[in-house]
Amino acid sequence: MFKIILPAVVLIASCVGSPVSNNRRFPNDFLWGVGSSSYQIEGGWNADDKGESIWDFLTHTHPEKIEDGSNADITADSYHQWRRDVQMVKELHVGTYRFSLSWPRIMPGGYMNHVSTAGIKYYSNLIDELLRYNITPMVTIYHWELPQRLQELGGWTNPEIIPLFKDYARLVMEMYGDRVKIWTTINEPWHVCEHGYGVDFMAPSYNYPGIPAYLCGHNLLKAHAEVVHMYRDLFQQRQKGRIGITLDTSWPEPRNLDSAEDREASERALQFYVGWFGHPIFSKHGNYPKVMIERIRNLSKEQGFGVRSRLPEFTQEEIRRIRGTADFFGINSYTSNLVTSNGHNNTGKFPVPSFNHDMGVVESQEGVDWPGSGSVWLKSYPKGMYNLLKWIHREYNAPEIIVTENGVSDRGGLDDYARVDYYNSYLDAILNAIEDGVNISGYIAWSLMDSYEWKAGFTEKFGLYHVDFTSPERTRTPKISARVFAQICKSNEIDWSFRPTLDDQQLVALAQLPSEEMVPRSSGATSLAGWSLLSIVLLTFIR
Repeated sequence: MFKIILPAVVLIASCVGSPVSNNRRFPNDFLWGVGSSSYQIEGGWNADDKGESIWDFLTHTHPEKIEDGSNADITADSYHQWRRDVQMVKELHVGTYRFSLSWPRIMPGGYMNHVSTAGIKYYSNLIDELLRYNITPMVTIYHWELPQRLQELGGWTNPEIIPLFKDYARLVMEMYGDRVKIWTTINEPWHVCEHGYGVDFMAPSYNYPGIPAYLCGHNLLKAHAEVVHMYRDLFQQRQKGRIGITLDTSWPEPRNLDSAEDREASERALQFYVGWFGHPIFSKHGNYPKVMIERIRNLSKEQGFGVRSRLPEFTQEEIRRIRGTADFFGINSYTSNLVTSNGHNNTGKFPVPSFNHDMGVVESQEGVDWPGSGSVWLKSYPKGMYNLLKWIHREYNAPEIIVTENGVSDRGGLDDYARVDYYNSYLDAILNAIEDGVNISGYIAWSLMDSYEWKAGFTEKFGLYHVDFTSPERTRTPKISARVFAQICKSNEIDWSFRPTLDDQQLVALAQLPSEEMVPRSSGATSLAGWSLLSIVLLTFIR
């Protein structure tokens, strides 16, 4: 193997226009972490006695619904490569690893009558390995992997899901609660319900707008609350852990800030996206947001549904039981959209009824000059993150917030300077929010490694580590962003001038990549220059 020596010009990093640090630091006790989810990284879809999940079923029966026709049967093979995963987390100098449990890996059919010893052991080994390196496990109980057999009962639209989810949560708390000190019940309930049931997008891909998503949300909130009460009653005092939930949204920026109608559309979008699940748990009085209750009730009546709203009603006892069932507010956010009102003539051409028609907001990114990414929906607008965190702080009386997902995609490669810019700018916005009084206690980067990106398959890459999906070992290699994020976590500050170049290990890995992932990118902020002809020739030669 030849050693590759890059010319000196490659080692010069430009940081034109980068903010100056001024020694602004995150709090000393700030929680740094990195995240993943079970279906996206584990593989081993039928290993040992694992049951079928709704994503196994969707990708096997309808591969045409996935951009590249792929599935996560093997993906990054973390079911076998988990020790390497932990080493990667360690290399990043983070104190926390956020991962999820696969319900059908632990309870193949979703019921207590069949508990998988192999599934229990897999996560137990992972947790022990993390603790061996003083890494705190942050465990998500449900990240979209519903046992397919439960979906055949109606999934989250069937109230029977509530005791079943409680049984599953009780089991994992009994098994792991002595070692897990941060739990989240459910990841992104809006996606679970609207993208799973309202449209043809996420599994189970019902494409049934305007009705089942609200049934899903109603049962999901009750299930979440029952699990939190159980944890507080039976486990929290002796296990000394905390439990919350993770919501998600893109920031809805008014298209015209001078327009009262656009500002109202922005607030309405926040109440529908965040408030649907945030208001019942975090607000002073609980229940769904008033604007949701009134709009869906009125539209239901106009649409001929009679006096019964498509949005189910909570009893006063249920409102009391759900309110306050979180020790922290987890929020996932990646981007922003410009919003305006849909109007009475349905300019957004939304199905009637539907969540989007009920919300009455038209979202787009047309006309913006925000930097793009490997995903059509994801553009970088850090001010949107600042605005969102400030809104949560005001709306819910200053809860403790953990940013549980934030990151950016590309289409591959190792020299991911656009990702470095994204992390630096979004973390700067978060630091601005902290300095302006928002109670943000932690940040979890998404994601640890390239993995299966749901409907996008393997076409979009979010990882700090590159995964070679063609190698039997699914070889992992740190990207430039991994080195930068590790430096941030280690120093507790953003160093805008730290833009390392590819080292020998990365260059060797780069030489093995498909040609579309080999396109060199500059360490400079504006220039695309930086790789000499000699460098390209050497890379080509060792291929």
